[in-house]
Amino acid sequence: MRYPTRLLTDDERIVDQFRPHWKVLLPAILWAMGLAALAGVLIAALDPPWRWYAVGLLVIVWLGLAIRPIFAWWFTNYVLTTERIVVRRGMIARTGVEIPLENVTNVQFSQTVLERLLRYGDVVLESAGSQGRSELHDIPDPEGFQSEVYAARELRSVPIKGGSGAVRDIVSQLESLADLRERGHLNDDEFAARKAWLLREAEGG
Repeated sequence: MRYPTRLLTDDERIVDQFRPHWKVLLPAILWAMGLAALAGVLIAALDPPWRWYAVGLLVIVWLGLAIRPIFAWWFTNYVLTTERIVVRRGMIARTGVEIPLENVTNVQFSQTVLERLLRYGDVVLESAGSQGRSELHDIPDPEGFQSEVYAARELRSVPIKGGSGAVRDIVSQLESLADLRERGHLNDDEFAARKAWLLREAEGG
């Protein structure tokens, strides 16, 4: 579910947007595997039409168990723009949180050993104003997201030569760098070095 561009201001651009890590779908996947194994046993043990009744019942059970985590994953959206961080949840009853980048005072991430192997973790945003402290869970590549937030905040706070057009150009280059890192063409050190160079250029050297 993409963030609607009509909700952006005139000079605002989306830097990154994503759903929670696929780990939140594990309950649905494990239930599917377990019920599929049980369905195989019932198909072998029962005669028609009872085997199909049993399979239909298992499908209904799986839907009842899996639909909540699937919907929670699909309808949760994290968005980083050139002006703010947005968290949107829900399909019918929606909730949303917005944190202006200029209010962000600190960004921390945490990962267990397993979370590091699977490349996800939690991010804590500390900000001035009413939000105070916001915890974002199951973030893919939390260290990369931390870097993106800091980079976007720096671009938001420093005077950039060339005005809004230059801002858009720098953001576009940061997006390209993030994409190259995501595809494995840049490691974290190379990404950080190139990002720092772009920010120095934005500030006028």
